[in-house]
Amino acid sequence: MAIFGLWVINKAGGLVYQRNFTDGLAQLTSNEYLVLAGTLHGIHAITTRLSPSGPSSGAQVIEGETFKITIHLTPTGTKFVLLTSIAEPGVSNDALLQKAYEAYADAVMKNPFHTPEMPIRTEAFDARITAIMAPHS
Repeated sequence: MAIFGLWVINKAGGLVYQRNFTDGLAQLTSNEYLVLAGTLHGIHAITTRLSPSGPSSGAQVIEGETFKITIHLTPTGTKFVLLTSIAEPGVSNDALLQKAYEAYADAVMKNPFHTPEMPIRTEAFDARITAIMAPHS
């Protein structure tokens, strides 16, 4: 499985962290990433309302022919989005997203200099994400 990228979207739909892990992807501008994150946030909000059997946590996986988008919604409304190739048996995108969330809680939310809901610019978080994703890239 190839990991293409990781996004962190705040509860208002703003992209606060974006990182690519694979060379050769289409290069997008910052504004294009912001639009994509906002669109994904909107789709996720719509899918929470579509469940015929009561409350839903919204879309968790969006899959295409050659890619997979896995979404982890935290209790605070922050979304962790992992973009990968189609998963191979034995590799759990959910486990990777849980580890990324734990890194976020430790390196970002415990940082007294980080303002919640603002872009993440913490070297400790980048290092933890690299360690988590490197074996799978």
